[in-house]
This record gives sequence, structure tokens and C-alpha cells, in this order.
Amino acid sequence: MAATIVIDAGHGGSDGGAVYNGRLEKDDNLRLALAVGNRLEQAGYNVVYTRTEDVFDSVNEKARIANRSGADYFVSIHRNSSPYPNTYSGVETLVYSDSGVRGELARSVNEELEKVGFNNLGVQERTNLAVLRRTQMPAILIEAGFLNTDADNRTFDENFDSIASAIATGIENVVGGTGDGGSGNVYRVQTGLFRRFGNAQFMLQELVEKGFEAEIVESGEYFAVQVGNFTSLDEARNAQNQLRNLGYDTLLVTA
Repeated sequence: MAATIVIDAGHGGSDGGAVYNGRLEKDDNLRLALAVGNRLEQAGYNVVYTRTEDVFDSVNEKARIANRSGADYFVSIHRNSSPYPNTYSGVETLVYSDSGVRGELARSVNEELEKVGFNNLGVQERTNLAVLRRTQMPAILIEAGFLNTDADNRTFDENFDSIASAIATGIENVVGGTGDGGSGNVYRVQTGLFRRFGNAQFMLQELVEKGFEAEIVESGEYFAVQVGNFTSLDEARNAQNQLRNLGYDTLLVTA
């Protein structure tokens, strides 16, 4: 079963977002959101858009659209801005907290956009943004360069197709394949990815106390906490839903 991804074009309608020399953020956001969504659809993912036209919805309504859809992931697309033009340059991705799947997803997108030519400004935590706080699935907000920096606008315009592909690739790197997989696959539900082993141990103990079979898997410089060894994708998704209902940020992986 293909993953469902919500693509949110930031701002819209009466809310133009940032403005620079007549250029409106809402227009860049929509154009890029549709391009990213199209690439994900071509790759076999289910895509839900919060808007496909120049219309306004509140940020709370965008979160409600995502939650009603039952989607697996939420990706909001924006352009950045600064108090003074041509001061900052680069891409950054915002998350409610830099942990688990959302942090992994944000880093993956940033790394792919860096290959296109943007400076990688890293992952930033923002707890006050409704689309990150109120969504019930792993959520990220991409700031695709500064709207009031001429160099970033040139990168955006001259490499637009590559930027859309880079964001889609960054998502796919984490979300993984879209199909049900062949026989013999073993599925696990990942609930956390940590730099510190002690943090992984804490989550492991918490899961075991709640009755889950879990383990810590070393992944490069990170420690992943994973639940189960499921031979059925349906069983894995059932466990994933249980964990989500308990408030865990989850990702299906194959062992």
C-alpha cells in the first residue's frame, strides 16, 4: 500500500506571505508544491494537496485537512525572508522537534537541496507553528531559499525542476518504497533515531514496559529504536497505528 503524503503550499489567497520586488511567496510555494506532488505521484505515492489554486485557508484548517486525510507524512513548502534583502542565503527545514522520522526527513531534504546549489542552513525546531504542532503525522516545513535574496531567486528559477526533484528524492529517501513488497520481507516500526545511545535506551525501556518487542539498531552515527519483526505488512501497519495512537513518531522500515 502506497504511503500518503500531504503537500502544503504555504500561504495563499489574501495571505501573500513574503514579498520582494513584486514577487509573492505564495506563488512560488504553489508552483513548487504542485511540481513536488507531481513527481511523488509519478513515483507511485498518494498525494493530498492543501491547495492547488490561489486560495486562503488558515494554518489550523491546513492541519485539519492533513489529519482528516489519514496521511502518513506532511510537507509544507515555503520561501524564507529576512529583515534586510540579500543578507542570508540557503535552505532550512523546520520541525516541531528535531527527533525521530521528522528530523530524518528534514535532513534528507536539506541534503538533496544542497546538491542543487543551496547553502544548507540545517534543521530548526519551531514549536509555535500550527502546521507542525497540530498535524498528527511526521511533519516538516521547507524554506526553499530566501525570497529577498537575489542569488537564491536565481537558484530557484534556473534550477526549478531540479529543486522539485530534490525535494521528492529527499522524501523518498526516508519514506522508502511505495509497494507492499515481495514475500520474505521483514518489517519493523521505527519510533526514534538518536545520536545519543542513552536516549535510545530510554525509549527502548519505555516501549518494553508498554508490552512491545523492541530493539536498538545502530545506523551509522545514529541509534534507531525499532519495534517488531513482522512478515506481514498489515501486521506492521497495525503495530504502527498502535504506536501512533500512543504518541510515537513512526516509520515503517524493512529489516
